[in-house]
Amino acid sequence: MPAVLFLRVVIDTNVVFEGLTKQGGAAGLIIDAWLAGFIEVYVSNALAYEYEDVLSRKLSEVRWSQLQSVLGSLLNAAHFTPIYFSWRLTSPDPGDDLVIDCAMNAGAIVVTSNVRDFRSATESLGIRVVTPIQFVVELTSGGTQILQQSQQGVAKRLKVCKKGRRNS
Repeated sequence: MPAVLFLRVVIDTNVVFEGLTKQGGAAGLIIDAWLAGFIEVYVSNALAYEYEDVLSRKLSEVRWSQLQSVLGSLLNAAHFTPIYFSWRLTSPDPGDDLVIDCAMNAGAIVVTSNVRDFRSATESLGIRVVTPIQFVVELTSGGTQILQQSQQGVAKRLKVCKKGRRNS
């Protein structure tokens, strides 16, 4: 029996929204994997509040009341990570900065539908960013490629952190 591979991930709000509101698809499979405990999802307090804020604003009142308990279950299954340091990048979406901070502090990869908005964080900080489809394909094949690339990203992040300490 193969060893269970737990991938540390931060899931962008757009993936949570799509996974909770659309039938089928990669985002829905990610939400199912999260609820089943197959992946280690990391969130910060600020990111959890963003999930709630976006869902409550974009959904009808009836639909939001139906999904509130599901979001609560997801957050209960998540690992909350404290934000010790904020990188304060200027992303096109301010919510993306919350995802970047959480991923950097948790040492996790990012799953998002808008990889392009994370390009500067990928280049400067070494964060591994994948689409929901890429993540599901990799997860079903054992997660080895994502894990290897994530480890390379962690090494780059350590260099960024050490460089920042020297410049302080």
